[in-house]
Amino acid sequence: MVDNQSREMAATDPSAELVRLINGYQISQALHVAATLGVADHLKDGSQPSDTLARACSAHPASLYRLLRALAAVGVFHEAEGRRFSLTPLGTCLTGDALGSRLDYARWVGTPGMWQSWGNLLHGIRTGEGAAGFTCAVEAWTYRDQHPEERAVFDAAMTALSRAEARAVTEAYDFGHFGCTVDVGGGEGHLLKAILLACPDARGILFDQPQVAVTAEGVFASAGLTQRCQVAAGNFFQAVPGAGDAYIMKAVLHDWDEGDATEILRSCRRVMPATATLLAIERVVGPPNQDPSGKSFDLNMLVQYGALERTAQEFQVLLNSSGFDLVGVIPTYSPLSIIVGRPAPAA
Repeated sequence: MVDNQSREMAATDPSAELVRLINGYQISQALHVAATLGVADHLKDGSQPSDTLARACSAHPASLYRLLRALAAVGVFHEAEGRRFSLTPLGTCLTGDALGSRLDYARWVGTPGMWQSWGNLLHGIRTGEGAAGFTCAVEAWTYRDQHPEERAVFDAAMTALSRAEARAVTEAYDFGHFGCTVDVGGGEGHLLKAILLACPDARGILFDQPQVAVTAEGVFASAGLTQRCQVAAGNFFQAVPGAGDAYIMKAVLHDWDEGDATEILRSCRRVMPATATLLAIERVVGPPNQDPSGKSFDLNMLVQYGALERTAQEFQVLLNSSGFDLVGVIPTYSPLSIIVGRPAPAA
């Protein structure tokens, strides 16, 4: 039995702490399995013995108990006498209907395309190429199109993230003074929907690829926004809709390297009035020795797409090379910040 003094010594032992970090992948996979089995949803009505959970989840009883006790040890579940388990605040976020649910994100992290690509991080570091393309023999978007079951998990995870991020963005920035907001690469439209609901006099244009845009139409219709929002389809490397007072892009630029990101921004610049505002909503990588989450997400962009998260200085360089001046960076309570730009005066 390990006493408290031994635990305290282990907590201050650099070697022991490094082992904890090395083994972090084990917790990721354990969370993926618990999410895939739906364990947390089976605990919403109260604690249950692990054997009862095993029957509900179609799992091997002894093995499920070992999974649950490991996750209880890191605070996801709580184990009581008789091998009974209940939800903690962390575990509640693994339920499907929780505010800020991470159920689908945990399911996505362990899917073969994601998990195996991270196993080839070394290739990405050595070459600068996306590890997903090396792993799957096609780039990540094509792979998901070829594996619809994984695409469905990915889409669900991104939708859950978008809903939470939309609240954070609309609380951090006043969109009410824009008559028309164009959402470039706006996906299913959750951010633009939140903006229009918060600003009853505003109009919007959602712009994305045809197969995505058709989904957005249903999102706006269900919110009663059809009359105030137009859905347009196309390729943002070629052209984007004109006549906007604001052009927003959430989690678009980080999917692309400098050359492609510049082309997307220039597409916007060509149609933007001199008085329009650019709002790029992205993670901003923090200063040295800080922001582990942002820097881990940056590695994920390398693994998935050969792309990157950027520092504030890198955003300034990117905007300047695309015909914009950087006005400022506004943080939100989510990991995202709002990078504000305006068209630079013609030379």
